[in-house]
Amino acid sequence: MFSQTLKKELENHDLHFDELFYERCAKFTTLLKEWGKVHNLTSLNNLNDIDIKTNIIDSLYPLRFLEDFSSFADIGTGAGYPGMILAIAKPDTKAVLIEPRVKRVAFLNFVKNVLGLQNIEIIQKRAEDVKDKSFELITSRAVTNTNLLLKLTKNISTKDTKYLFYKGSICEDELDDVENKNYEIFEFGLHRNYLYMKN
Repeated sequence: MFSQTLKKELENHDLHFDELFYERCAKFTTLLKEWGKVHNLTSLNNLNDIDIKTNIIDSLYPLRFLEDFSSFADIGTGAGYPGMILAIAKPDTKAVLIEPRVKRVAFLNFVKNVLGLQNIEIIQKRAEDVKDKSFELITSRAVTNTNLLLKLTKNISTKDTKYLFYKGSICEDELDDVENKNYEIFEFGLHRNYLYMKN
């Protein structure tokens, strides 16, 4: 039932995936609820199917407008949004999930192994401490303000790196102090703004 309703809603947004994707999302949902009963993995008030489904759709909606990418790093992945979900959706894309908290890293590794996700690397560090790596896309949801995120990820970006930051309704207020004005803002629903920025 979860997979069917998720599929219907994603297809309503013109997002289409194979059956393996929906199987993995259903398993991810089960694992998140099981671990959520024991560990404080997420700030969600209720780990129910509706909340999880909403967060999966929120994670994937940017695939409608993103330029193609073969690698990405997600900063502060937490319980898996958006990094784990993007990695499930794009199994041929190299995904690096950067998360400093031990419990959440343990969960991410467990999900990676249970779902057989060969495209994921999980790093237990802060973004500014990651060395000798660079990515075509850097993503982050609800970690810190845009200017600081750009500074924290300087060491893993190149002149061609693009950024996707999941922001709330006050997204534009953060951009006054940002030097890079090469960006677009995509709205989704009442409270989500996706900030898509190019170097």
